[in-house]
Amino acid sequence: MVKIYKAVLRANRLEWSEEIPERLAEDRPVKVSVTILEADAGQGQRMAEALEALAHSDGVSSIPDPAAWEREQRHDRDLPGRNS
Repeated sequence: MVKIYKAVLRANRLEWSEEIPERLAEDRPVKVSVTILEADAGQGQRMAEALEALAHSDGVSSIPDPAAWEREQRHDRDLPGRNS
């Protein structure tokens, strides 16, 4: 079974971020696989721009009766004891 541990790689050393792996003998090598995670600094700005554009679009105002549109999309059935 593969267990995943979080660490930071500095030069050629791993510094454990959270849980330290059990049973690591300092006198023997351990095989590891390292995936470099890159932060996308522009992602937040792009998301904010997309939400701003959505807020300025016609959106739901182009649908005369949003509740009827939603029922049509979902193909709702009438609830027992309720007449719509």
